[in-house]
Amino acid sequence: MYDVKSAKAEEFICHEEVLSSLAYAEANKQNLELIDQILAKARLGKGLTHREAAVLLDCEIEEKNQEIYALAEQLKKDIYGNRIVMFAPLYLSNYCINGCVYCPYHSKNKNIVRKKLSQEEIRREVIALQDMGHKRLALEAGEHPILNSIDYILESIKTIYGIKHKNGAIRRVNVNIAATTVEEYRQLKEAGIGTYILFQETYHKASYEALHPYGPKSDYAYHTEAMDRAMQGGIDDVGLGVLFGLERYRYEFSALLMHGEHLEAAFGVGPHTISVPRIKPADNVNLDDFDCIDDDIFAKIVACIRIAVPYTGMIISTRESQQCRERVLHLGVSQISGASRTTVGGYAEGETEHTEQFDLSDTRTLDEIVLWLMQMGYIPSFCTACYLAGRTGDRFMALSKAGQIQNCCHPNALMTLKEYLMDYASPPTKALGEEMIRNEINNVPNEKIRDIAMRNLAAIEAGKRHFRF
Repeated sequence: MYDVKSAKAEEFICHEEVLSSLAYAEANKQNLELIDQILAKARLGKGLTHREAAVLLDCEIEEKNQEIYALAEQLKKDIYGNRIVMFAPLYLSNYCINGCVYCPYHSKNKNIVRKKLSQEEIRREVIALQDMGHKRLALEAGEHPILNSIDYILESIKTIYGIKHKNGAIRRVNVNIAATTVEEYRQLKEAGIGTYILFQETYHKASYEALHPYGPKSDYAYHTEAMDRAMQGGIDDVGLGVLFGLERYRYEFSALLMHGEHLEAAFGVGPHTISVPRIKPADNVNLDDFDCIDDDIFAKIVACIRIAVPYTGMIISTRESQQCRERVLHLGVSQISGASRTTVGGYAEGETEHTEQFDLSDTRTLDEIVLWLMQMGYIPSFCTACYLAGRTGDRFMALSKAGQIQNCCHPNALMTLKEYLMDYASPPTKALGEEMIRNEINNVPNEKIRDIAMRNLAAIEAGKRHFRF
């Protein structure tokens, strides 16, 4: 067994172990006795190993597949209730020195217009997002050591947190930037970031190297070991993800779970979030070159991830259509983006000449998405209280695993929804939201917390803000 604290990428993402797991799943995909044993373990809500989860993903027994979907939905309800956290990406710069063949921002693409936001342009973008009602952002930037330096990122974070516009405020800035050093992760932590997000793209080393022919990102080990350095730098909430379609999805699924197992073993806490993007059309990218997966396979991947890591948040973006997002919301997704722009400057400027990083499938406004979620019985949550109260890393996971996190998250979601309804909602959204709050407040499980939540809701209605548990 490797030393988890100093493990190298090819130890915790062991190619031979992935292949062995896939062979095991293939051999047992119709093994009713084993599948029942795995499902019985999964119902305890403690998660599964990557090998056990691979068997469920490969399962060909239709009756058991329906049990898998039902269990995924139940586990999500048990841990996350009916809350869906809202966020938006904010693209700072599309300058990049990497050669990623699936991304239009690669340095050799001469078709796109390059742009980097000034601090004043960032201010305009943030105000546009605040005017929609967003409270949580995910910063995105290409990798460029000069134009997109860590100093630029840190200055941008400071700018964002400093913008107060009407009743708007960005309360949590998550960061999705290139793999970096322990020292720079420490600086990001000191700047007050929420989650550090980095997609592996693919865990298959040979495919990774072929897809990243040059640039700093071409170093498979440095990229794959980034989360270890982030945690060593004090960032206790990290977000994993792969870009499904770059490699065989079964391989990516098993390796993704192995990465989570490694973080749990090495640092005592697994990933705060897992993202499940699929490759989409983009400038200078030909989808015929990739192994795209259909909606049915995608839904089963989401369900099996939820069962394998029940306490981890799952994210789906506006890459996916309304229909697809609705399906996977039931199966495990707990965070979604809304009214996203994947262009640099896209919020303040609207349609621009700057190239999108990928085509969007869900182009509805934030208000339309909030209304849609409530019509399905979900609470759109703009809450950032756990981050502000220090409930991150192992502290958040301990509450989740004990079944106590809903005592905080349910009332906080209702209070942030109340703020949204008062400040930004259209009349139909406001009417339905007020009805939902009245009905949901009675579902807060702790009587004392319910009473406090009712007083806080009344205070928000009276013009006060920022009441949180």
